[in-house]
Amino acid sequence: MTRHPYLSPAPPRVLAHRGLVTAHDATLGVVENSFAAVAGAHAAGVEYVESDCHLTADGVVVLFHDDDLDRVAGDPRKISDVRLPELEELMADRGGLVTLPQALEAFPDVRFNLDVKAEAAAEPVGRLIAPHAARVLVTSFSDDRRRVALAAAVTAGASLPPATSPGSATVGRLVAAQALGLRRRVERLLGGLDALQIPERQGPIRVVTRGLVRAAHAAGVEVHVWTVNDPADMERLLDLGVDGLVTDHADLALAVVNGR
Repeated sequence: MTRHPYLSPAPPRVLAHRGLVTAHDATLGVVENSFAAVAGAHAAGVEYVESDCHLTADGVVVLFHDDDLDRVAGDPRKISDVRLPELEELMADRGGLVTLPQALEAFPDVRFNLDVKAEAAAEPVGRLIAPHAARVLVTSFSDDRRRVALAAAVTAGASLPPATSPGSATVGRLVAAQALGLRRRVERLLGGLDALQIPERQGPIRVVTRGLVRAAHAAGVEVHVWTVNDPADMERLLDLGVDGLVTDHADLALAVVNGR
């Protein structure tokens, strides 16, 4: 199986979860998914930045996790109800808002892992990433949103489909099939995927197992685990064979990976 260019060179990979906000950055008011957070990850030497996509009231794709501004800015409004200029003003002293086009243009050597959070954002995300498909992975908790974004990228002229990781429904079916020993079903569910981005556990259920990692690798699919912030957990998961660590502490994870 040909490896997607997003997944070169060889693993392990460190994916900066919503960028990188150090303790010092936080004292300055910098928040996740801001321009400063992406720049901080880049400055630390991180090649992969995980982020999230929403659509503003005036149709601009922005990097933002929540569907509202409450947690980040103390404003209860939805991202979809706020126009870009006002959102930029709200984020000005929080590290700066970053739109998806700005992120792709300002950081040409960063590979972006984009989680499509809003249905309305899926098609615009696909169009915007089309020229950058070799360095973008598209995912979403919704497989429908993910597929819309992938199709939009191809329709917009992407030279190859972006890399992709499945939604939560597919992951659930995959974990169940693996637990039941349904090898052919596992193979079918892994078909068309480039990475399997999953938590180590979901409640009482262990998601990441040695058997699942082996099955993914046999299908040419990488396994990336989120969100891993403890160095001991990083070491243990890398020993298990996982290919990527999605982490809030990308600088720490880089030290762990480079020290192996």
